[in-house]
Amino acid sequence: MEPRKICVVVTARPSYSRIKTALRAIDDHPELTLQLVIAASALLDRYGSVVKQVESDGFQIAERVFMVLEGENPTSMAKTTGMGVIELSTAFLNLAPDVVVTIADRYETMATAIAASYMNIPLAHIQGGEVTGSIDEKVRHAITKLADIHLVACESAKERVVRLGERPEAVFNTGCPSIDLAAEVAAAPALDFDPFKKYGGVGRVQDLSAGYVVVMQHPVTTEYQSSRDHVEQTLQAVAKLDLPVLWFWPNVDAGADGTSSGIRSFRERNDADRFHFFKNMAPHDFLRLLINSRCLIGNSSVGIRECAYLGVPVVNIGSRQSGRQRGPNVIDCGYDCAQVSHAIDRQLVHGHYESAPIYGTGQAGIEIASRLLRCSLSVIKRLTY
Repeated sequence: MEPRKICVVVTARPSYSRIKTALRAIDDHPELTLQLVIAASALLDRYGSVVKQVESDGFQIAERVFMVLEGENPTSMAKTTGMGVIELSTAFLNLAPDVVVTIADRYETMATAIAASYMNIPLAHIQGGEVTGSIDEKVRHAITKLADIHLVACESAKERVVRLGERPEAVFNTGCPSIDLAAEVAAAPALDFDPFKKYGGVGRVQDLSAGYVVVMQHPVTTEYQSSRDHVEQTLQAVAKLDLPVLWFWPNVDAGADGTSSGIRSFRERNDADRFHFFKNMAPHDFLRLLINSRCLIGNSSVGIRECAYLGVPVVNIGSRQSGRQRGPNVIDCGYDCAQVSHAIDRQLVHGHYESAPIYGTGQAGIEIASRLLRCSLSVIKRLTY
């Protein structure tokens, strides 16, 4: 019997970190063949291309799909999705996979889901059923309705997917594969590399021995017109700290130009000697940076998922992660500088938290590969309520 061909589409740098252990488990399984498609912003140096990471990790890239239209606004997001349907359809035609796997809730993943569905290829969706803010909520649940196999990250997400009318026997709580990496890092947490030598970036080399904070703030697509003001409030709050600040560049979402211009303007007009800006890092290195930090500030889901497992204090700003299940390590606040400063001060005093394995215990990659091998494949769906 021929190995089952599993086509995994990675469209953004966080998606690769989130799926890496599952990719390894699929690639290593004798009864599965991995077809890895790298697409959209995951190919672009401007947003931290993951191609070098993928190749250094030993994976073969089956297809590269360029589909991002410049603009960083709702119109360009919609057009990018349309372009993605066209280009990914061609990729799936060439690869002829048995299953297509799409990840989470970025708008580019909608193109993956639409193309696979219209081509009658069974679609597996990782991390469905969660609740958040912004356009991600609509995209995530829409993909759930297009998907045939659901590989969710927590029990509450499983319950929601079933309540959406999906067959219970096609919904599996595998945990989040990014927690697999977090478990590896928790077992060996030493910061055993120099981030400035290894990744360059922009800004002065910092002395991290006395502690530092990490910032990762993305624009909120339903509030994209306020993205510059949002990031300026955070910059003002973080600038008050007497600690090095390691800041990571935003995703390619509507409003990213406002976030980026706010950062550049701040660097030009203020003393930014304690700031250093990075585009991207390898997943293990980034998590080691986080576990040794005093606090993560911003609105990335890594603060909700991996940081809960690692016990890293998090200041979660604004509505981007609204509704997502979180651990005691997270303090939520508004965009206002005073609110952000107050939350940071509280977290710096608190220190470290106990691990909260809300999104898995470190075996998700193996579980996902197993489910993709053993699950029945069908593209026929019916509501179950």
